[in-house]
Formats: sequence, C-alpha cells, structure tokens
Amino acid sequence: MVITLTSLLALPGSCPAEDDFSQWLETLRAEALTKGISSATLDTAFTDLQPIPRVIELDRNQPEFKYDLWGYLDLVITESRVKKGRQMLYIHRKLLNKIKTSYGVQPRFLVAFWALETNFGANIGKFPVIGAVATLAHDTRRSGFFRNELLSALKILDEGHINISDMRGSWAGAMGQLQFMPSTFVRFAVDEDKDGRKDIWRSLPDVFGSAANFLSGNGWDSHFTWGRQVYLPKDFNHELTGLGTEMTLSEWRKLGVRRVDGKALKGANIKASLIQTSGSNDPSFLVYGNFRAVMQWNSSHLYALAVCHLADRLEGAGSFRNSK
Repeated sequence: MVITLTSLLALPGSCPAEDDFSQWLETLRAEALTKGISSATLDTAFTDLQPIPRVIELDRNQPEFKYDLWGYLDLVITESRVKKGRQMLYIHRKLLNKIKTSYGVQPRFLVAFWALETNFGANIGKFPVIGAVATLAHDTRRSGFFRNELLSALKILDEGHINISDMRGSWAGAMGQLQFMPSTFVRFAVDEDKDGRKDIWRSLPDVFGSAANFLSGNGWDSHFTWGRQVYLPKDFNHELTGLGTEMTLSEWRKLGVRRVDGKALKGANIKASLIQTSGSNDPSFLVYGNFRAVMQWNSSHLYALAVCHLADRLEGAGSFRNSK
C-alpha cells in the first residue's frame, strides 16, 4: 500500500485530525503549567505545532535488523572509525582525562559512545524535538512514554539550555551528540563548561561530562573494564548463560571457562555473567558491572558489545576471535 499524507493520518493509531490535536495540546499545556513550565515557553513551543506524519511513518516501519555479532561489528566498527576514534582520543585527551578524574569513566568508552551514537557528532538528527515527541505523545501506541518525554523537552527549553530552533534530534526525539532522550537529559546532563547551559549539541565538555555522569549514575566502576571474550568447554551447561546468572571468576574457572589465549581467568572474586549472542559462530563473553551500565544506555547485547569492543580497539586491542 502506498502511504500518502492523507492515508497516514487516517491509519489506526496514527496522528489524529488537526482539531483533535489542538484539543490534546491544550490539555497538555495545562499539565505543563502545573509542572512549572512558563507560559512564554509553551507559547514558543506550541506556536504552529502540528503532528509530523514522517515521524509516524518511521515509527510504524522501523527496519528489523537481523545481524549476528560479526555482521553487526562489520557494520559499526570500521577501520576508518577506529582510526578517527584514536585521533579524537588524542585531540581531546586533556578534556577526557579531566572527565575521568571527575566521574571515573575511562576516556575510550566515552569516545566509543560518541562514535556509535552520532559518528563523532556528525549525525545528530534533523527533526525538531518538540514536534517529534509531541507527535508520538499524541499518537496512541506509546503515548504515556512520549508524553513524559515531551514534558521533559519543555523543561529543557524552559531552563534555557537550548533554543527551540536548535533543539533537533532523531525522529524519536533522541538529542545531541549523545542521542539522549529528553528525560535522560533531565536526569544526567551536566554543565561541564560552566556557561550556565547543559549543551549536548555543541559543547564537548557537556557532551562527555553528561555521558560520564550517566554511566557513573548507573554503577560504572573505573577500577574495572567491561569484561572479556572467553572460550567454553565442550560440555558447558548453556543454561548458565545470561545476565540473570552471576558468579565469581573463580567459579567460572572451575566450570572450565578460560581466556581466549588459553590461560586461566584471573581476579578470583570479580563477579561476572556469561553472555552469548545469536549466531552459530558467535563468541562468548564474561561481562562485569560496567557492561550492565552500558546496557542501561541501550539494552541490545550487540550494541553494548560493539561499544565495549570499539573502546578496546581504540587502545590497540585486536578483533574478537571466532569460537572454537
């Protein structure tokens, strides 16, 4: 079926008619006022605001990516990205080390997130954030979630962190060089450069500081890395895989799990979980608490492994090995 603007607006669960949207917006405005958002901010945000049909189209037709680990890594960790990431680590080393001192997050992980989220800030999105989240909040499919995101976005505007014309992001409202959702911004964004604004669009101190604050707030421990690739014995009980099972490295060692170089696991009391991604030739990993913090950013195992692997590659580590 060819989806035209008229047919899209008529689809079940899509953007309702203009009059209905106007009425909905008035109700939303009243709620925002009770939460302390100023009338001036609401006037600015809601003037000529209309649902964006393209946002609904993208929401309804998200591509279903079916990659195994190797295919996904080939897609997102290219040699050119690794090379540029190493350059960025060097260029911004003073700032990144300062962030590490303040928040306890190693620089290579911050640059890896930056690389995967927006290609080092090059692709932050072109959709107006207020319009995008208002469209999805008005829509029936995930209205509760996006209503909260819209109220958070209005709070960001009201506090003066960004002008509405510059407040742009993905079709789903993810913003800036980190692709923070508005509610994530409200909880974790920081004014690292002390200019009175939390600007994750243009200020790299705020970008890296906010990313580090997010990870630190989700349990990041600078004394550890994220985990490691391991080999399993042939008779391994695969019911032990998954983040729901956590044991010490000494316990995993007793079960025959070993490092990829064949040596025994070190760090007897470190707790870890064993994960495997889909795919017959995908490797196995023991992951620590920091991996769980990455999963708070994006709950996909593939994404989390890509961030962690890119972070290691930026400091000279080799590629993952095929399973034996």
